[in-house]
Amino acid sequence: MIRALVVDDHAMVREGLAVVLAADGDIAVIGTAANGEEARDRAAAERPDVVVMDLSMPVMDGIRATRAVREASPDTRVLVLTSFAERESVQRALEAGATGYQLKDAEPDQLRAAVRAVHAGHAPLDPRVAAVLLPSGRGADVLSEREKDVLRLVAEGRANKQIATALGISERTVKAHLGNIFKEIGVSDRTSAALWARDRLDDPRP
Repeated sequence: MIRALVVDDHAMVREGLAVVLAADGDIAVIGTAANGEEARDRAAAERPDVVVMDLSMPVMDGIRATRAVREASPDTRVLVLTSFAERESVQRALEAGATGYQLKDAEPDQLRAAVRAVHAGHAPLDPRVAAVLLPSGRGADVLSEREKDVLRLVAEGRANKQIATALGISERTVKAHLGNIFKEIGVSDRTSAALWARDRLDDPRP
């Protein structure tokens, strides 16, 4: 059972989300919060598996709340659910520690699937959100074959240690490759790099 906390400043939205999330029986909404401070306090006290987080709220907004929740309960993952798909909002949320980012017009099945994906450690992004993160104008030919190998493994969700083991190189070398990759393709984080890889590398697996 996935234990979820719903955070939104509108009571009707909170109640509606609680019903939607619980529909399949594998997600239990253990509580709700109307702002970021409440979310932080409830996360610290109840340690939910997933927090479904709005961004635009009074007292403490969703960006600050995401960071606060992650600090208060490091094992809790945050799924942003908002109306905003602007690049800056998405990047700030991911930098604050959000694992996934969905829009409020998502279908109920999509939202439940996103909660499950976040709980499993994946990074579900609405396609419209992914589109604003993908840099344009850079093709795969800017990377060396080894850099492409590293990037394919990043796209699979592998950690640096796992990449190093798979390729027979050191973690320090992996980090150096990632620094070059980020610079070459114009991204600043692993999620954006993985999205870039899925869009531009023909085969995401080594």
